[in-house]
Amino acid sequence: MSDHTPTDTNTDTGETDRPQLYLVTPAVLDVETFPAQLDAVLEAHDVACVRLSLATKDEEALGRAADACREVCHAHDVAIVIDTHVALAERHGLDGVHLTDGARTIRKVRKALGDDAIIGTYCGASKHDGMTAAEIGADYVAFGPVGDTGLGDGTKADKELFAWWSAMIEVPVVAEGALTLNLTRDLSAVTDFFAIGDEIWGTDDPVAALTSFIDAIS
Repeated sequence: MSDHTPTDTNTDTGETDRPQLYLVTPAVLDVETFPAQLDAVLEAHDVACVRLSLATKDEEALGRAADACREVCHAHDVAIVIDTHVALAERHGLDGVHLTDGARTIRKVRKALGDDAIIGTYCGASKHDGMTAAEIGADYVAFGPVGDTGLGDGTKADKELFAWWSAMIEVPVVAEGALTLNLTRDLSAVTDFFAIGDEIWGTDDPVAALTSFIDAIS
């Protein structure tokens, strides 16, 4: 497993470490071209973890993408996890899995993948789900969306939630969903990681787009 994993909390030294970067792949990607794009971003910027987050349910396509992205990530000593597909994480040598069901399957997945695997989970804007996930062994908890989006029911994870979590809970927290540069500036003091995906991949120059987000992190 990579040494760069989204499991390190901010140190309690009077100064807050800068949040780290956690990249999320596009939901649809070209396995022939995306690895080179990912390589360029990882070459240019220090990234803690990459999440393979594809819309397809095609096992063969997922496997090809997992192998291609794993090769790039591990070449840069960057951890890679996959959305939901526990069996594929193990089969393709990934570092763990990102769950989307709060705390419901963490114990089962931990038993399947072992103590060394990264197991994170998305908890929407639910403090209760996040606390439960943290208590039963999640390596990180993700809240979102933090920005305005027409997806879902419109509920957002606000700054107050991140501020409370950062003050009270040691398990690292990830901010994700409809991020903007202004939101990144605003949340920098109260989150451990920013999960950035479509915010950069949908641009002509993902490296430059990520640079803008890094510049916004204070």
